Amino acid sequence: RVSPSIAADGAYPAINRFKHMKRRFKNKPHYASLAELYPHYLAEHSNPVSRTLHVAGTAGVIALAIGAVATKRPRLLLAMPLAGYGMAWLGHFMFERNKPATFRQPLYSLASDFLMFRDVLLRRLPPPPAEDEP
Repeated sequence: RVSPSIAADGAYPAINRFKHMKRRFKNKPHYASLAELYPHYLAEHSNPVSRTLHVAGTAGVIALAIGAVATKRPRLLLAMPLAGYGMAWLGHFMFERNKPATFRQPLYSLASDFLMFRDVLLRRLPPPPAEDEP
């Protein structure tokens, strides 16, 4: 355990790096439906790299599921959370700098991952804003 005084003076900069996420996540509303959550979900995935990582992670999950069935190797299913959440959380923590909705509403978040995957493939989503746009 790191004492607050050590973390505050910069001895562990990685600890301070994610402090802003606690504030941003603390007052997030709880959504009553997937339709209510999805617009917020898309806003939380506006970074192009993060969105690409989410789509790649979802594609990996689908590929693992198909591979497990096609090869009759159910152990492949164990890699699905790592493929999906690993890519998605990398996008959140490194590029979006926010907390995934998985922690607050896991089922709606999972469904939103697949909705965004579908919408990206069907080109239903506007492109994410460029890095230099407000």
